[in-house]
Amino acid sequence: MEALLCKKLGDPTVAAQDNSSPIFVSKNHPIPELDSPTSVRVRIKATSLNFANYLQILGKYQEKAPLPFIPGSDFSGFVDAVGPKVFNHRVGDPVCSFVPLGSFAEFIVVDQSHLFRVPEGCDLVAAGALPVAFGTSHVALVHRAGLTSGQVLLVLGAAGGVGLAAVQIGKACGAIVIAVARGSEKVQLLKSLGTDHVVDLACQNVTQSVKEFLKARKLKGVDVLYDPVGGKLTKETMKLLNWGAHILIIGFASGEIPVIPSNIALVKNWTVHGLYWGSYKIHRPSVLEDSVRELLSWLPRGLISIHISHSYPLDEAHLAFAAIRDRKAIGKVMIVFNEKRPISKL
Repeated sequence: MEALLCKKLGDPTVAAQDNSSPIFVSKNHPIPELDSPTSVRVRIKATSLNFANYLQILGKYQEKAPLPFIPGSDFSGFVDAVGPKVFNHRVGDPVCSFVPLGSFAEFIVVDQSHLFRVPEGCDLVAAGALPVAFGTSHVALVHRAGLTSGQVLLVLGAAGGVGLAAVQIGKACGAIVIAVARGSEKVQLLKSLGTDHVVDLACQNVTQSVKEFLKARKLKGVDVLYDPVGGKLTKETMKLLNWGAHILIIGFASGEIPVIPSNIALVKNWTVHGLYWGSYKIHRPSVLEDSVRELLSWLPRGLISIHISHSYPLDEAHLAFAAIRDRKAIGKVMIVFNEKRPISKL
């Protein structure tokens, strides 16, 4: 099978054909065998790029994988083979899931308990982008912040993968959603999703724009801040928070870790949530599973939609990583595999 291997840490935007690249495509990597009676092999159709995958190959992620490794986390595809004690899935079923590593390959083996059936009528490629981005935002907003109808949600980095997910989940929860992004194309997409107010950082001051919106709607301030960006933008938007607000720390795409003054958090009764979604797999796996199931139930009902701005074959993975690095993505970037071989008949 084809698989993308990371042989050393470095910049994954360098073409895999370049000897200096940390990644290369193995054309004859061994197809993984079923390793337990309840294991399932999936022929991957699509796998999503997340900012964490980029950081992992750079060597800047909080968890270090032993070299060499196959990167990649969430994916979708068809069941290719099942163990003798698998009763929930059959060969040919459309499924999606997420793993710590390994989805940048044509096949992957996981336990049946970790797979989710993709509802009928849903785009299988899009389903490969759902678990991590939408799962992160759903756990953050619903499980951690307890977002409720009528609350004001402010989403930074709103045109990225987790940002677009947060905007849509906020609307599904009945919140008043304010989105912050940069550029007219991103602004138009956010408006098309029913966002109540969009701030274009290319030409607007975020504090002034949000304050004017809040005043016009007779709202006191922001109840939940969703922040995958960090840096100066975090410091600026803290001025907009209500008493008792929730701050969700999702990541630091700006490259700068902000300081949240504990004395102001005390006086304002703020709750600051650090959200490392992947650690729920170890500490609260049932929360992740329930979250993904709910999101999959929302997908065919139109409560959420997955916007894919870039798709690449595996041998152009460096271009996919460049789209992430250069902030070109609006929504998700995907690696999509061609269906080269038939589904196994067992």
